[in-house]
Amino acid sequence: MMKSRSTSKLAGFTLLSVACLTIMVGCVIVPGLPSIASALGLPTSASWLVTTPSLGVVLFGPMVGRLIERAGLRRALCIGLFLYGLLGVIGVFLRGPYVVLGDRLLLGGATAIVMSAGTGMISALYEGSARLGMIAKQGMSIELGGVIFLSIGGVLAASGWQFPFLLYLVAWVMLAMVWMFVPDVDLQSDGDAQGQSAPVSAGLKLVFFSASASMILFFTGIIALPLMLGSLELSEAQTGYFLSFISLVAVVAASQMPRVARSIGENQTLVFAFVCYVVAHAIFALSPSILSAVCGGIAMGCGFGFSVPLVNHMTVEQSPVAQRGRHLAYLSMSIFLGQFLSSFIDIVASNTQHVFVTAFILGCFAVATVSITHHRLRARAGSR
Repeated sequence: MMKSRSTSKLAGFTLLSVACLTIMVGCVIVPGLPSIASALGLPTSASWLVTTPSLGVVLFGPMVGRLIERAGLRRALCIGLFLYGLLGVIGVFLRGPYVVLGDRLLLGGATAIVMSAGTGMISALYEGSARLGMIAKQGMSIELGGVIFLSIGGVLAASGWQFPFLLYLVAWVMLAMVWMFVPDVDLQSDGDAQGQSAPVSAGLKLVFFSASASMILFFTGIIALPLMLGSLELSEAQTGYFLSFISLVAVVAASQMPRVARSIGENQTLVFAFVCYVVAHAIFALSPSILSAVCGGIAMGCGFGFSVPLVNHMTVEQSPVAQRGRHLAYLSMSIFLGQFLSSFIDIVASNTQHVFVTAFILGCFAVATVSITHHRLRARAGSR
């Protein structure tokens, strides 16, 4: 198997660029969402255009794992990138809720392939500290992609509702880059039998839970913050800048994640990430002001930056080589399930403050669950 020392910089850059597509799937149409929804025949269901791809990742995740095992990482990634560009751009020609949302659902399936195979390629081409560093950079790329594509999508939406859909064709540019710069790898290099079925370990189940919980807590804030900031008389543009600021904080936190994980341990870093979420939502709930919003935004960005790249790394480290594709697909399902479920928080919370209080309680539950479960797993391993 090719290792990190022989992997070219162009291959690494390509795989980090591919990571941007995971958050791009929904955010490119957000700036022009009202006009896009109206033009496509969904004037009262605009939010479903953003959240349906997340549901698609969850529904198609199991099939994605089997595709990666049968086709291989590089071929699966190429298939995913081709479908991502095709299903994304044809959305501009579709009309009516069933056809449009069906396309967005399939786009989620393509996103699951890209996300799982992309992380799988990193896990196969890098090892040890180099792998952890690349996965941290992958988390940074995801957040930077959100900043970049939100900005470009806004500029394109100002010229016409159709133009943001052109951004999906970036996937075809990346397909060419993968074909030229990323070497093929063999999932079976460590001697694992392809297709060998093994139950998901308790440790991995905790990782998948952590991934879903992190995304619920992060996107709950992203959904509720514009309402809170609007009450503080911030304009839509200023709100956009604030959300971009949170993404930039997450980028910085992700860059420091490997150092923190080596210092205090992976599970302790995960607990710390959830503590950051708890602090953020407590601040948002108790003291709505510009200064407190900035402090809460820093805490929330740290929660994302310390958790999402880490759960990618932990999934790779705890998965047998032949099972990595399947487990990374499960991780993708967990991440996007959390994103999808976050949109339902307002069902149980009657106003913005209650949304933050609900998220605060969920964050405390996540801290307790990760801490207690890790302690039990460690005690069980020590007794053997």
